[in-house]
Amino acid sequence: MLRRSRTRIGVAALVLAAALAGTAVAAATTSSAKAPALPSPKDFVSNLDLECFRTSAYTPPPLHSPLTLSHLNPVLAGLPRWTVETLGPRTQLCSPVAKNDVLPPKEVLEFVRYVDLSCYRISGPAVGFPLTLSHLNPQLAHLPRRQVTVVSPEQLCVPVIKNDSVPPDEVLRLVRYVDLVCYRETPQASLGLSLLLTQLNPVLADIPPTKVDVTPNRQLCVPVRKNNQDIPDDVLKIVQWVDLEKFDVVAPAMHQIDLKLRHINPLLADLPAEPATLVSRHQLALPVAKNGNTPG
Repeated sequence: MLRRSRTRIGVAALVLAAALAGTAVAAATTSSAKAPALPSPKDFVSNLDLECFRTSAYTPPPLHSPLTLSHLNPVLAGLPRWTVETLGPRTQLCSPVAKNDVLPPKEVLEFVRYVDLSCYRISGPAVGFPLTLSHLNPQLAHLPRRQVTVVSPEQLCVPVIKNDSVPPDEVLRLVRYVDLVCYRETPQASLGLSLLLTQLNPVLADIPPTKVDVTPNRQLCVPVRKNNQDIPDDVLKIVQWVDLEKFDVVAPAMHQIDLKLRHINPLLADLPAEPATLVSRHQLALPVAKNGNTPG
């Protein structure tokens, strides 16, 4: 009788263990199903519009080690690497926006809404590289192609989060590798458009939609790798196509907004959190393709 009871208990334990294992598998499957799939390079980049605000003055502490920068986009892959010893003063914070009430597709919005870039002055060698630029965002794709020359690097824009608002893990896995070097470009010409900009990042959602006039182009911002950093292959296939052209904007005055910024790229994650006050609207960064090379 005792042996039979023990047998029943053992069978019950096995059934319970199997049930728990099945529950764990189901939970893992559900969790995996909820993780958003990475957007295609074309969908991500063509929907990435950033409004760049002037910020309060801030100079980060010295870097623990220099940053060696190399180009990721195939069109500029032949340009030489160079080393940035220090980051100069922060000049801008760029945050994602929608234009004229046209939101990115939902599966893309989950990612682009968390692309926040803090921009610092840097210097580097002049390149004098001629390019033909065309707009990628569907709202501006009708604009004619233009010939420009990128001259010398002026900014390094690196990913940050605002007020400890951390994106979901799968989103963070992508946006933490959006590092851009911004080159001065010439010639300048006004885009001659008025656009309604709506903030996409949750932290700035209280800023009302604002109409701006988009005036001359100033910089071309292109993706770079820092210090041979290992970027996951599926992420690299996207970030290597993030080319943004910055245009000046004329916009109404805004109320200043106090923020805390924290670096999320692994190479800069040990830098302290930064106070930042958004002072005024400054520029609009729009996605472009170089020499007809468009993301797939």
